[in-house]
Amino acid sequence: MFTEKIVPIVREAASLMVRSGFDVMEKGSSANLVTSSDLAVQHFLVERLSALVPGCGFLCEEEDLDDISHELIWIIDPIDGTANYARGGQDCCISVALARNGKVCAGVVYSPWRNELYTAEKGTGAFCNGNPLHVSGRAFEDGIFCTAMSTYRKEFAKTCSDIIYDVYMRSNDFRRYGSSAIELCMLAAGSIELYFEMRLQPWDFAAASLIVSEAGGTLCGFGGRTLDIFKPGMVIGANKESSCAELVSTVERYLRELPY
Repeated sequence: MFTEKIVPIVREAASLMVRSGFDVMEKGSSANLVTSSDLAVQHFLVERLSALVPGCGFLCEEEDLDDISHELIWIIDPIDGTANYARGGQDCCISVALARNGKVCAGVVYSPWRNELYTAEKGTGAFCNGNPLHVSGRAFEDGIFCTAMSTYRKEFAKTCSDIIYDVYMRSNDFRRYGSSAIELCMLAAGSIELYFEMRLQPWDFAAASLIVSEAGGTLCGFGGRTLDIFKPGMVIGANKESSCAELVSTVERYLRELPY
């Protein structure tokens, strides 16, 4: 399996996620942070993954690394949940996806401080620390809902709030962990059942999207559209197709079209 070649590289990269002594910088606002560890992890992954797949392209969060004019593209978030990482929180991870002709074919999400390594390869299932994953069978009304208030685009917060309140009143409860990759992996693992984010970047969801689908879950964009792994977009997910459809219809009660 190709993930077997990716995993050692990702594990080695995680050693650069030091507990202290890193620099913290802002990317346009105090809500959007980058650390020297983000940059170190990304540089390491680009170097090692370039050697693993010669002639590949990259779409990465940091330093505007965007070259998708290749058959094989690495989509990388060096540290998803940087705000948590910068504060010493455990909910942060490395996310690496490999896409072939616009479709994710392999994904690895590694959260070293949670000791969770999620992997998936197209058609072979999803795993956490080598154990098979499957979404839960809980109904919408029994579901735990992971969501957020559009941290980087706060002009969307009121709409997010309306959607969240609507879903909350018809489900069990909601959560916010601050790492979309971890939250989507929790959906794959059966720890949550419902997911909504107004706007995510490809590196936030690419690897985890394959992990969810290989675990039997459903992900889509606004209006139920197929996710574009090369563009920012809304991400809606659930353990069941019926629950995902209910989330889609809930969003459409508050939005006629994407506001970006």
